[in-house]
Amino acid sequence: MQTETLLQKAASCVGDGAARAGGQSDLVDGVCPRVVAEPSTAEALAGLLSWTSAKRLTTSIRGGGTKAGWGGVAESIDILVSTARLTTFLEHRFGDLTATVAAGVTLENANRVLRSHGQWLPLDPPWSESATIGGIVATNDSGPRRHIHGAPRDLIIGVTLVRPDGELAKAGGIVVKNVAGYDLSRLMTGAFGALGVIVSATFKLSPVAPASRTIVIDFASLRAIAPVVAALMSSALTPSAVELEWSPARLLVRFESVETAVQQQADEVAALAASCEPSCSVRSCEDTDEVSVWRDHEDRWNRPATLVKVSTLPDSLFSTLTWLRDVCAERHVQMTAQGRGGVAVVDVGLDGPLESQTDVITQLRERFQPGDGSAVVRRGSAELRRLVDPWGPIGDGLRVMQIIKQRFDPAGILNVGRGPGGV
Repeated sequence: MQTETLLQKAASCVGDGAARAGGQSDLVDGVCPRVVAEPSTAEALAGLLSWTSAKRLTTSIRGGGTKAGWGGVAESIDILVSTARLTTFLEHRFGDLTATVAAGVTLENANRVLRSHGQWLPLDPPWSESATIGGIVATNDSGPRRHIHGAPRDLIIGVTLVRPDGELAKAGGIVVKNVAGYDLSRLMTGAFGALGVIVSATFKLSPVAPASRTIVIDFASLRAIAPVVAALMSSALTPSAVELEWSPARLLVRFESVETAVQQQADEVAALAASCEPSCSVRSCEDTDEVSVWRDHEDRWNRPATLVKVSTLPDSLFSTLTWLRDVCAERHVQMTAQGRGGVAVVDVGLDGPLESQTDVITQLRERFQPGDGSAVVRRGSAELRRLVDPWGPIGDGLRVMQIIKQRFDPAGILNVGRGPGGV
């Protein structure tokens, strides 16, 4: 089909001015979409997908663009659907501690509104000023406070979506309750847009804590962090975040509650760290100093490196990272690490020759026995993701994913190859 014809039809679905030819700013893995469409309503989106499915046009979804290099490599894109204009509502039921947020709303803007009632959506992934609700749900992305609040899959209770065939569907509810049946909301979470396009999502919220304190602990080596994390996780302390950094070796432990509780727990973790590792350096941060510490921590994700999400059993996290550091040194790959030390989910940064990076990732995956861990390329160049499967071994679940993809998207048009296992 001619691009001009595609553009005219897309414009008829989403409205004049909301469809245009793709350009350099729209590249995905170096692929330029033929047409970019920005529907502003669920009905317009449904009409657009009904047409693309009937014509078997490859269709890709974009939110804030912060995760364009995640998942499988895009090979061709007829229509790029942007959710940038799906921002028309945010329904805050503050009495129930729930909210429904449109897919195109950024996390930062959503929380700005929710905080007016002393509540927030307790997610803090990187780039919250640009990352949209739809994209965060689609990738199940989370940040330091996953330690206590969980990931999007743990917070979502309802979803409105458009299926690839253009049908509008809803699942879940607007209040927190247990329901029987198929959990479509969680199925969409982490599916990388391969099963449908999220229009809005409903979440459980949390009250904003009145006080916060972060203990920064510096160590002489990566391995020296391990006994402190082990002691912290076996204690009665309730941190909201336990983040490790390397290099240099550092641990950030955050407490958020009433002032008396955060001060008491901050003092206890400082004493715990000193008893486990007498040579460590400990300081307490609050107010602007604390804000600066966490801003610097988030900036580590902006470094131009491949990011590999390494998930292990808690008692093997530090041995895995130490082994990985040595392998990287042998392969002339620079390595950094930052992430959830308490739940053993850490982003490893790799910078070096692509062939060496692929060797490191392959060796790491071979080190894991089934169920012991995984290494998923969260961010990487298209060249790297062609050399090594971004997802790694999926196991027996792959066949189930393929069946679900076939049921939701029989035409095989939506975010082709980008989802888990290449679905």
